[in-house]
Amino acid sequence: MSGKGNWLPRVTLGSFPIRFPCKKPATDTGWHVDASFPGEDANNYFEWRVNIYSKGRALLMLFLFSDVSEQDAPTVIRVGSHSDVAKILEPEGEKGLSFMELAQRLDTLPKHEKALATGKAGTVYLCHPFIVHAAQDHHGTTPKFMAQPPLMTKNDFNINRSDNEYSPVEKAIVKALN
Repeated sequence: MSGKGNWLPRVTLGSFPIRFPCKKPATDTGWHVDASFPGEDANNYFEWRVNIYSKGRALLMLFLFSDVSEQDAPTVIRVGSHSDVAKILEPEGEKGLSFMELAQRLDTLPKHEKALATGKAGTVYLCHPFIVHAAQDHHGTTPKFMAQPPLMTKNDFNINRSDNEYSPVEKAIVKALN
């Protein structure tokens, strides 16, 4: 099944990363790709995994619940990095890489233009699940409220379809690998 009818409706928004204005540098601003399925220890997010089929995550969604300007710690996105991540993940197959294993390889990727997830409260960014992104320091004056739940599928992506009926995310993965 491709994209049509393959999405699971969201009934929650998951965790809410809240960032407060602060003069001290944040300690969680590293480049990363959100992991989507448990590794050996389901309680240890650093062991959660990402694979070429994006098991457990169809999209990364960024919901802004407060106005976010360039000063308010917007998520930084490396434009086009999802293609590079697909190339890293392909040889790893079904097992994929852990959150930390993948994060350690991101510095080897080509440098991409950076985009900031800014906007008014109510703005939603729909991102490829392999997009490289990072939090940043908050230099504004009001707290930043956001949620970043995954959009999940009924069936994992299939990048080896005989019918060529790929969803947009599958198309982007296939394009990156060709």
